[in-house]
Amino acid sequence: MRKSVRFFQPLTILCAICLLINIQHANAGQSNSLMDISTDGKLLACSNRDNGSVSIIDLKSHKILSEIKVGKHPEGVSFLGKTHLLVTAVYDEDLVVFLDADAGKQIGQTEVFDEPYGVVSTKDGKKIFVTLDYPGRIVEIDTNSKKVTREFSSGKHLRGIAISNDDQNLFTTEYYTALVRQIDLTNGSTIDEWPGGSTDNLSRQITLHPHRAKAYLPHIRSRITVAHGAGSIFPIVSIVDTKSGEGKRRRKIPMDSFQGARVTSNPWDTAITPDGKTFFVVFAGTDDLYVCNVIDDDYRELTFRASLRLGHNPRAVRVAPNGKTFYVYNALDFNVVAYDTRTLRPQAIIDVASNPLGEEILLGKRLFYTALQPMSSRLWISCASCHPDGQPDGKTWHNPEGLRNTQSLAGMAWTHPIHWSADRDEVQDFEHTIRGPLMQGNGLVRGRINPSLAAPNKGLSRALDAMSAYSNTHKFTLSPHAKKGLNPSAERGRKLFFSKQTQCATCHTGPFLTDSVPSKKFIRHDVGTAVDNPGEEMGPAYDTPTLLGVYRTAPYLSHGKAQTLEDVFTKYNHDDKHGKTSQLSKQDISDLAEYLKALPYEDPIPKAKAAGLVKVEK
Repeated sequence: MRKSVRFFQPLTILCAICLLINIQHANAGQSNSLMDISTDGKLLACSNRDNGSVSIIDLKSHKILSEIKVGKHPEGVSFLGKTHLLVTAVYDEDLVVFLDADAGKQIGQTEVFDEPYGVVSTKDGKKIFVTLDYPGRIVEIDTNSKKVTREFSSGKHLRGIAISNDDQNLFTTEYYTALVRQIDLTNGSTIDEWPGGSTDNLSRQITLHPHRAKAYLPHIRSRITVAHGAGSIFPIVSIVDTKSGEGKRRRKIPMDSFQGARVTSNPWDTAITPDGKTFFVVFAGTDDLYVCNVIDDDYRELTFRASLRLGHNPRAVRVAPNGKTFYVYNALDFNVVAYDTRTLRPQAIIDVASNPLGEEILLGKRLFYTALQPMSSRLWISCASCHPDGQPDGKTWHNPEGLRNTQSLAGMAWTHPIHWSADRDEVQDFEHTIRGPLMQGNGLVRGRINPSLAAPNKGLSRALDAMSAYSNTHKFTLSPHAKKGLNPSAERGRKLFFSKQTQCATCHTGPFLTDSVPSKKFIRHDVGTAVDNPGEEMGPAYDTPTLLGVYRTAPYLSHGKAQTLEDVFTKYNHDDKHGKTSQLSKQDISDLAEYLKALPYEDPIPKAKAAGLVKVEK
C-alpha cells in the first residue's frame, strides 16, 4: 500500500490542535462495520469479503492470530459484550456465524431470510441485532440459543445499524434512500425517523456520538438528472440530531467542498474517538481519509483537520477503546493499518488475508473501484459508484440516450451484449466511457481504440482486459422466496409464464430467461416501453434483460418507472406488446409476480453449460 501521509496543514499546527486522547470514555453503543475491537482493546476482528473469512488480530503484537472461514461475502462483525466471542453477517449465504476469537473457530450459525449486513450486540452480549438488506428487516438473535427471537420490518433495504448505550434503541439506515429510523427495542416500533433527500443513496453505516444526541452517516448523493455536467455523484456525511420533539435537524456536509476544491469519492465508513472530539471518514473511491474536529455548536458540526492517503479501496475505520490508535481496513490490499491518533502516522501494517482473486482479477477490481487516474480525472465517480459489488444503485439516470435504469452485473458474462440498447458487445468497449465526458480518464489503452460493436478492443490493454475479467465474475444468488421450492402461487405463475397464452418465454428463454447471449447476432425487441421514455434516442427496441434476481432490483424496465413487477404486466404493458397479460385476472398477475420473485431457484450455470452457451471470461 501507499504509506505516505499527506497533511493539508503544517504539522506544528496539527499537533497544536490535536487533543490528547488518553482518557477512557464510555461509548454510545455500537455501530456496524467490517471491523470491530473487543472492549478490552486486545483483539480486532476484520471480515474479508473476497476471502469469505474473518481475521483475528492481536493488537499488542499487531500479529494475525487466525483467519476463520465463514462463507461467501461476510460483511458486518461484532464482538459480544465484553467477551472475545463475536458474530459476522454472511451476506450471500443468509447466515449469521458465531465465532470464538481466542480459539479461532466457528461455534454456531443462525439462518436468516436474506442478505444479512449490519450487526450489533447489546452490552451484556446476550442479544444481537442484524439488518437484512433484502427485504428490509431487523432480526433479534439470542446469543446463547442462537435462535431468532424477534423479527420486525423497518423499511426497505436496511444496512446501517447502531445500538444506543442503554440498549433501548436501534438506529438504522436504508441503503438506497439514506433514511434513518429510530427503533424502540421494547416493542420493535419505529418511534422517529429522519428522511434523506430524494437524491440520497448508498448509505451503509451509521455512527452515534459517544456523548451528544448526534448520528453520522456516510453516503452519496445521486443527481440522476445530470448525465455528465460537472458531476452528478457527490460524497456526503449527513449528521442527524437524534433529540426527540420539534426542531429536529438533519444536515448534509458535502465532502467534496469540505476542504477547498478537494474531491473525494464513495464514502464508506466513519468512526469517532471515545472522547467524541475527532471524526474519521474513509473514501473507498479515492483511497483517502479525512480527519475532522467535532464541533459542539449544532451548526458547523465538523471542521477539517487533515487528510491521509490510504491503500486500495478502504472500507472500514475503527478507533481503539483508549482512543490512542485508529485502524483502517484496505479491502483490496487485504490489510489493516494502525495509525497513531495524535500524530496520524502509521504504526503497523497487518496483512489479514491473502489475495484470493488472482493478479488479473485483483487488478480489474482495483480499477473498477477507483475514481483516480487512469479511470477518472475528476475523482468524483468510479464504476462502483453505480455498481457497488456488482449490484445496481437503485436509480434511473437521465443519460444522453434517454432514461436508463441501472442494471445488476450478475450473470453478465453469460448475457452479452451489454446495456439496455445492446450498444456494447464487450466490457472493453467501456474504454469509451472512461475516456468520455462521464469519467474523463486517461484510459487503459495507449493510442486509438475501436468503435463499440466494431473490431474488438479486447487484447489492446492488459489493464482493460483485467477490468473486463473482474466485471464478468458476478454471479446470482438464489432467491430467498424459493428456499423451500416454488410455492403454489409461484407454480401457477410459472405455468402462465411459459404458456402460449402470455408468450413471456418468447424472449425470456433459456437458463438465464433471456435471448441475449454472446453471439455475432444481436436480438432486440420493441415491447412498447419506449413510449414512456420521451427522451429515448436509441430505442424503441431493447436488449432482453435476464429475469434472474428481479425480486430485489426494483424499479423495472429501461425507464425505471415500473415500481413493482405487477406494474410491468399492467400499467406499463401497452397493447400487450410486452407479453399478453391484459386478459389475466388479478390473481394471475399476482401469480406471475410470485414466480418472478422466486428466480433463480436453482443455479443456472449447469444448464447454461449443458446448452452450449458461451461464457465471456474477459
